[in-house]
Amino acid sequence: MRIGFIGTGVMGKAMVQHLMTAGHQLNVYNRTKSKANELVEQGAVWQDTPAKVTEQSDIIFSMVGYPSDVEEIYFGTEGIFSNDVSGKIVVDLTTSTPTLAKKIQQMAIEKGAEALDAPVSGGDLGAKNATLTIMVGGNQTAFEQVLPLFEVMGKSVRLQGPSGSGQHTKMANQIMVAATMIGMSEMMAYADKAGLNIADVLDVVGGGAAANWSMANYGPRILNEDYSPGFFVKHFIKDLKIVLDEAEKMSLELPGTALALKLYEELSEEGYDEDGTQALIKLWWPKGNKNN
Repeated sequence: MRIGFIGTGVMGKAMVQHLMTAGHQLNVYNRTKSKANELVEQGAVWQDTPAKVTEQSDIIFSMVGYPSDVEEIYFGTEGIFSNDVSGKIVVDLTTSTPTLAKKIQQMAIEKGAEALDAPVSGGDLGAKNATLTIMVGGNQTAFEQVLPLFEVMGKSVRLQGPSGSGQHTKMANQIMVAATMIGMSEMMAYADKAGLNIADVLDVVGGGAAANWSMANYGPRILNEDYSPGFFVKHFIKDLKIVLDEAEKMSLELPGTALALKLYEELSEEGYDEDGTQALIKLWWPKGNKNN
C-alpha cells in the first residue's frame, strides 16, 4: 500500500520505520528535510511538499507540532487539500483541536475523501516499541480500512466516535497525565527531602495504588538526569491550553489542569521548552539533579 507520512520528528520517524518494516511503500515529507534523511536511506521516498506526498499516496498520515502546522499542511498552498484527494483517507495523528478535526473531515468529504483524527499517547518509547495508544475519531468504514496500519504502530486502538472524538479523548488523556506528572514530581521532591532512597521509593510505590505510567517511565529518567524529549514541554503546554479552552466551551472548571498549565509555563519561562515533560522536576531541582 502507498502510504504518505508528513512529520518525521521524534515519534513520526519510528512510526514510519514500523510501516516500512511491515512492507509498505512510504512517501515522506518533513519541514526540516534532514530529519527524514535516515528514513530515505532506509527506503522511504522523499516528496518536496505535502501535496506531492498526497499525489503519490492512498492513505496520508500527518504528525506535526501545533494546530497551526496542521492548518498549513492541510489547507496551505501546497497542502494536502490542494491536490486531488478523491478516494483517499487522511489521518491526523497530531494532538490538535476537535474543531480543526471536524474542519478537516468536512473538507475531505467535500473532496470525495475521508478523514480520521487519531492522536496518540505513549511518547517516544511507545512509538519506538509500537505500543502507542491511538484514539480515533471519524467514520467506521474509514477506521476499518486504516486499522491494520494503526495496529502496526500501536497496541491499543479504538474508534471513540465521530470526527473530533479522537481529539476529545486525547484531551481527557492529557488531563490525567498532567495530574500524574505533578504527583510524581512532588513525590520525588518529598522523598529526597525526607532522606529516602528515591529509586527504592519508586520501586515500592510503583507496586501499589500509586502506580502510574508517568512514574514508571519518567521516574528512572529523572534519576538518570535524562531530560530528552519523549514529549516536549512546549507541546504539553499547547495541549493543556487546548484542554482548558475546550472545557471553557463546556462550562467545565478544571482547577488541577489549570495548575499544571501554570507550572509548565513557569518551566518554559526558565528555558526548558525543548526538554521532555519530566523536566517538571526542575521546579524543585533547578539543575535537574537532587544533589545540587
